[in-house]
Amino acid sequence: MWWLMLREALLALKANRLRSFLTMLGMIIGVGAVIAMLAIGQGVQTRVNDSIKSMGSNLFIILPGATSANGVRSGYGSAPSLTVDDASALREITGVASAAPVVQSSSQVIYGAQNWNTYVVGSNADYFTLRDWTVTSGYAFDQPEIQSAAQVAVIGKKVASNLFGNEDPIGETLRIRNLPFQVIGVLGSKGQSLDGRDQDDTIVIPITTAQRKLFGNRFRNSVRMIMVQATSEEAMPRVERDLRINLRQRHRLSNDAEDDFTLQNLTALANTAAETTAILSLLLGAIAGISLLVGGIGIMNIMLVSVTERTREIGIRMAIGARPNAIRLQFLLEAVVISLVGCIIGVAVGIGIALSVALIFDLLVIVTLSSLLLAFGVAGAIGIFFGYYPANRAAKLRPIEALRFQ
Repeated sequence: MWWLMLREALLALKANRLRSFLTMLGMIIGVGAVIAMLAIGQGVQTRVNDSIKSMGSNLFIILPGATSANGVRSGYGSAPSLTVDDASALREITGVASAAPVVQSSSQVIYGAQNWNTYVVGSNADYFTLRDWTVTSGYAFDQPEIQSAAQVAVIGKKVASNLFGNEDPIGETLRIRNLPFQVIGVLGSKGQSLDGRDQDDTIVIPITTAQRKLFGNRFRNSVRMIMVQATSEEAMPRVERDLRINLRQRHRLSNDAEDDFTLQNLTALANTAAETTAILSLLLGAIAGISLLVGGIGIMNIMLVSVTERTREIGIRMAIGARPNAIRLQFLLEAVVISLVGCIIGVAVGIGIALSVALIFDLLVIVTLSSLLLAFGVAGAIGIFFGYYPANRAAKLRPIEALRFQ
C-alpha cells in the first residue's frame, strides 16, 4: 500500500516537472543556506576554540598601570610598575602553578644571508609551561641559562622555516640586533592567536638576557607583563583575589588608592569569545532557517492548487472505494517527497557554497553529521506540517461534490 501510494505521488510530481521544481526551489535555497551558514559558523568556532587552547589554560595577565602627566593619562602598560621580583612573589601564592615575567618587542633577526622581522619574547622557564608550549627539537632554557644571561634562543616554526629552510637550526647561531644567539630549541606549532598574530613567528630568550643585553631597561627589573597560571579553573577566583592583594601590598598602595596594575582573567575572556561565536553561529543558522519557512509555505500553496486541480480525480477515487485516510496519505506523501528531494539538492548546494567560501576567503568550514541530520529532519517536518492541511482538505471532500467539480 505504501509503495503504491509513493509511486502515485512520484507520478503526480513527474506530470508537472517545472512546477514541482519551482516548489522545491524554496526548500533548496533554505537548506543550502542553513548548511552553508552552520558549516562556516562551526569552522569559525573551531578556530576560536583552537586559538583559546593554544594560549594555555587558567591564565591571568597582569599589565602595568597607566601614567599621567599634565592631565594627560596614558594607556595601561605605560607605567613601569611590575618587576621580575613581583613575578617571583606571585609564584609562591597558594593555587598558582607558574608565573612568568615577560618583556617583548619586534626585532630584525639575521642568519647568514637570510633576515626576518619577528617577535622576540624574554621570559623564564615557566613561560613554556603556562603556554603549554612543547619543544619539538632541542630543549628549552632553564634556570642556569637565566641566571647567567646566556645568549640562547628557542625559535618558533615560522622563524625556523624563514631563516633556516630545510636546514636543522639546532646549534646554529643567529643575530638579534647584532647580538649572537645560539639556537637550542624549536617550538611546536601554535597557529594564530585571538588577535590574529601568528604565534609561530616568535623567538623566546631568557628574560635576563633580554633586559641586560638586548632591549635595555631604564627601570631595573621592570617587565611588560606577568603571566600567571592557576592550578585549576575552580581555584581561579581565589587566586585572582590573592594576586590583587599581594601586588597591592608589595607596591605599598593605601586602601583608597587605585591599582597601579591591570589584572585580566584570560580564561574568562576566552570563554566569552567562544560563547559569542557559538551564539553567532546559531543566529546565522536561524536567519537562514527563515527561508525554510518560506519554502514550506510554498509547498502548502502548491499542494492546495494541486488539490483544487485534482478534485474530480479525488472524487473518482472515493467513488470506487478509496478511504479518506488513503487520500490524505497520498497528498501528504507528495508534500514530503517534494520537501526531501529539495533537501537533498539543498544539502549539495550548501556544501558547495561552504567549500567555495573556504577556498575564496581562506576560511575553515566544517560540515557536521548533526547539521545534515538536522536539515533532513526539519525538511521532513516541514513537508508533514505544511502538507497536512492540503492533504486533510482533500480527504474531507465529499465524493458527489468532487465528481461535479469542473
